[in-house]
Amino acid sequence: MAEYNPILSAPQGANKKPKRVGRGSSSGLGTTAGKGNKGQQSRTGTGVPYVGFEGGQMPLYRRIARKGFSNYPFKKEYVCINVNQLDAKFNDGETVDNASLAAKGFITAKANVLVKILGNGEITKKLTVNVAKVSESAKAKIEKAGGAVKAEEKAE
Repeated sequence: MAEYNPILSAPQGANKKPKRVGRGSSSGLGTTAGKGNKGQQSRTGTGVPYVGFEGGQMPLYRRIARKGFSNYPFKKEYVCINVNQLDAKFNDGETVDNASLAAKGFITAKANVLVKILGNGEITKKLTVNVAKVSESAKAKIEKAGGAVKAEEKAE
């Protein structure tokens, strides 16, 4: 039977000593410390000031004219909640609105949050839903369970 002999040292070349730069000319990495002669890359700090920097030339994103219009700042963002989530958190006969959703932890208590109810899952409880939007499938499921839907805006 062979005797167990654990390896007590790392294999040859596994542990390398770090390069000690700038420690005299005889070390091989003295004087310029492997960074070449002068220039931006030889200095400390970042090599290039920012993404899109073109060496002092006017960057492309500033050379091209801005034109057109974007609706991005005016877009409406909805918090989407499925009917199975409502079924899990609400009791029979309760009203689902922004205040009750904030109390149950679905949304923050801010007044300007827009909520859309989606039809994923099943609902068995009779709920009165009063939110910004309700999808057609969610509306059908809520009304089938005996609830009522009062959407402020027509669903898309």
